[in-house]
Amino acid sequence: MPVEYLSAEQEGRYGRFATELSPGELEQFFRLDTRALGLARAKRRSATRLGWAVQWGTVRMLGTFLTEDPTAVPASVVRFVAE
Repeated sequence: MPVEYLSAEQEGRYGRFATELSPGELEQFFRLDTRALGLARAKRRSATRLGWAVQWGTVRMLGTFLTEDPTAVPASVVRFVAE
């Protein structure tokens, strides 16, 4: 993706979580609606369901999948989605 229009700081933050998320952000981006919950439940293993749901919320929040390390998700996100 072209990033010439981003500042160096914006480019460094792209595709990454900057800080821990607020409860409002968790609700807004990581709460699964009925359709997404059905898609997640269709996955065979619990780890796959959790991973799918975390990535679903990540794309909603960041607009992209995690670019360098797909496990670089704040622990609060994983806990929220797992619940």
